[in-house]
Amino acid sequence: MSKYDAAAGVPETLDVLGVGIGPFNLGLAALLERVPEMEAVFLERKPRFDWHAGMMIEGTTLQVPFFADLVTMADPTHPLSFLNYLHEHGRLYHFYFLEKFHIPRSEYNHYCQWAAERLASCRFGWEAADVRLEEDRTGARFAVEAREPGTGRTLRCYSRHLVLGVGSRPRIPERLRTPVGANVFHSADYLPNRERCLKARSVTVVGSGQSAAEIALDLLKSQQEHGYRLDWFTRSAGFFPMEYSKLGLEHFSPDYTRYFYGLPQESKDEIRAGQNLLYKGISARTIADIYDALYDAGAGGAENLRVRLMACTEVERLIPTGDGGEEFRLQCRQLQQDAAFEHDSDIVILATGYEQAEPACLSALEPYIQRDAKGRYDITGDYELKLRTGGNNRIYIQNGELHTHGVGAPDLGLGAHRNSVIINRLAGREVYPVREKNIFQQFGAGL
Repeated sequence: MSKYDAAAGVPETLDVLGVGIGPFNLGLAALLERVPEMEAVFLERKPRFDWHAGMMIEGTTLQVPFFADLVTMADPTHPLSFLNYLHEHGRLYHFYFLEKFHIPRSEYNHYCQWAAERLASCRFGWEAADVRLEEDRTGARFAVEAREPGTGRTLRCYSRHLVLGVGSRPRIPERLRTPVGANVFHSADYLPNRERCLKARSVTVVGSGQSAAEIALDLLKSQQEHGYRLDWFTRSAGFFPMEYSKLGLEHFSPDYTRYFYGLPQESKDEIRAGQNLLYKGISARTIADIYDALYDAGAGGAENLRVRLMACTEVERLIPTGDGGEEFRLQCRQLQQDAAFEHDSDIVILATGYEQAEPACLSALEPYIQRDAKGRYDITGDYELKLRTGGNNRIYIQNGELHTHGVGAPDLGLGAHRNSVIINRLAGREVYPVREKNIFQQFGAGL
C-alpha cells in the first residue's frame, strides 16, 4: 500500500516531515498515501500509537461519531476507513446490529494502531530533536535531526515542509504542582494508578469535564466493594452537560471555523471564554450513569452514601500531611459563598485539562516564528504558521490553533477537513475537495 520499504531508513530529502503521530498526523499520513508525488515521513518518540492510554476506562466511548475516523470525512472510499477496519476484522455485521454511532474508545485506539501498522511513512520510536532552516544551491529547506530514545542512534534528513502534530499535554495549575507524585496525579495517568485508588481510604477528584466525570463514575462503581470515601470538586457552577444538540454541533464544522477565523482576535478570545460547554462539559449519558450509580449506592438510606459532589468549589492549595507526606489537606473555597474550608484525602486526582504544547525541537526557528500579542502562534486560515523567512518553506499546525480557528481545533470530526486543506496546499492542486457550504445555519452576514 505504501511507497516506502518499511525496513528502509528515512529518505534524506522529503517534501513533508511530520513531527508527532497523534490521530491528526496519522490521518494526514493516511490521506497522503493517495498523493504519490509527495515524499512524506512522520516521526513519533513513543514506540507505538497509543491514544490517551491512561483514560481507556472500560465502557467509555468516543465523544464523536465513528465518521470522525482518520479519512472518511475527506475520502469515504479510503482503505484505512473505520468501516474497512471492521470489515477486515470480521466485525461489520456486529457493528451493523449494534446500531450505535459512538464507538468504544478502546476500539478507536485499536483502529488507529491498525492503520499505523499499514503506514510505513510513520516511524515510531524516533523523536525530532532539532529543526533548523538551511539554504544551499537548491534553495532553503528544514534540516531535521532525530534521535532514537534509549539507543543513542540519530538520523538527519531534510524536508521542504513540516507538519506539527504534537497535540496537548496535561495541565496542572501552578498552585497545585508542588505535591504531585504517587498520590497526586493528573487524570491522564488514572489507569496506571487505579489500584492505588481502590486501596485508599479516601479519593478526591478535582475538575469538571468529561475526564473527571468518567473517573468519578468508575470509582463510584467500585466504592461499595472497596469502601473508600469519594469527593468530587469543581470550580464550575455545576455538573453540566456538554452541548450536543444538532444545531449546536454545527459549531464543529468547516463553516464555523471559517467564520470564527475571520473575527478580530480580541473577539475570538471573548467568544471562546463563553463556549466551554461546547467542548468541556460532560456527556448527558455519563451524567445519567453517575446519577444512577449514586442512587444505587444510597439504597437503604443516605447514610450509606459516602460521596460528596460540590460545584463552585476551588482547591486553592494542597498540603502534604502525615509522617510520610502521603495524605493531603485540600484548602478549598466555595466561590459563591466565599467560604473557606479544609478537606483531607489520601488520593487527589487532578482532572484539570490540557494545554497546547510547543515542540522544543523548534527552538532554533524561534527568530522566524510570528506570534500574536499574547505570545501564541500566528496561524493563517490554511493552518500555516506564519514565518518571517519570506521563503516557500511552510510549517503547518495540527490542533494548536484553538485561539485562531475556534472550538473545532481539537475535534476529531474536523481532522480530515484540516488535512484536506493542508494536503491541497502542499500539492498545489485540489486532491481532496473542500466545500464551502456544509451545514444548514449561517454564522455571519454575507457568508
